[in-house]
Amino acid sequence: MASSGAGYDYSATTYSVDGRIFQVEYAGKAVENAGTAIGVRCSDGVVIAAENVKLFKMMVPNTNRLAQNVDKHIIAATTGFAPDGRQLLSQARDEAHHYEDTFHVPIPPEMLANRMSQFVHYFTLHGSLRPFGATMLCAGYDEEKQTHELYMVEPSGQEFRCVASPSTYKPKPQNRPPKPRPQR
Repeated sequence: MASSGAGYDYSATTYSVDGRIFQVEYAGKAVENAGTAIGVRCSDGVVIAAENVKLFKMMVPNTNRLAQNVDKHIIAATTGFAPDGRQLLSQARDEAHHYEDTFHVPIPPEMLANRMSQFVHYFTLHGSLRPFGATMLCAGYDEEKQTHELYMVEPSGQEFRCVASPSTYKPKPQNRPPKPRPQR
């Protein structure tokens, strides 16, 4: 029905007639149009790789790092709108620091991903805020479970536990009818 916005894209709290929030979709498109970050969970660790796009000829190489340490046992990579990614990494460091101050143990990767998804989702609930135009991959070692974990937090606030994940992946709805089976 209203697929072009038509006044429904002014606020993150306004739903269109067909139940979509265009501000969140625009944030997803910012991630799709940016560089790629990939995470793969193995039996003995997690590998994260991020494409570092050089936007300007005058830019010093390796100054805009997308994968950074959050804590001693957690690394995170962001892709999308760079300032939003830096804000997510800063918030992740704060969450890890506050958790360790409160409970005197390092934050588990699952807990960090959950807290970050709540933080990102909060920005989709209030009219004076806009959704983050960045996706975060969070990987780390959980001492309690004795395993390596990989999580992805999307601009909508959804959190996924992953085995492998490209940060630019957006599932497209399939509106085609299924192919008919061949007759015997």
